Amino acid sequence: MTHPVPASIWRNPIHFLAFGLGSGAAPKAPGTFGTAAAIIPFFFIWQYLSDSQYLLMLVATSLLGVFLCHKTAKDLGVHDHSGIVWDEFVGFWITMWLAPTGWQYIAVGFVLFRLFDILKPWPISWFDKNVHGGFGIMIDDILAGVAAFAVMQLLGHFVW
Repeated sequence: MTHPVPASIWRNPIHFLAFGLGSGAAPKAPGTFGTAAAIIPFFFIWQYLSDSQYLLMLVATSLLGVFLCHKTAKDLGVHDHSGIVWDEFVGFWITMWLAPTGWQYIAVGFVLFRLFDILKPWPISWFDKNVHGGFGIMIDDILAGVAAFAVMQLLGHFVW
């Protein structure tokens, strides 16, 4: 369900981050726009980190996301506002950990993450329905990212 975009996302830095630097304000498919926006920091910054630095970044952005998503959802009075897309940022970044460098891999990672995020196969769907708060908002996308990461690694091992 799409909810109206609150004006606070442009004035409140917590809401602005939770809304993926404004990408979650897209009128249609905010999750897809959020995932697309997550490519920018990945392409220009994250992909150049060492494996351990990248893992540390994933832990830090996931923990930050629990706070951002919880606070924004509470402030807006909507459990998982469709515009909150920080979870998509982190899910995509998880997908891309240890992936080869190049636009074709980014495109494959984007498609895989969106598929797992939209289709929510079990157990992702269970967490989406049963876990609430900031952790609940984050966990289904974290798991979708882990699933997409696994497929990326399998493709890397057997295809690329």
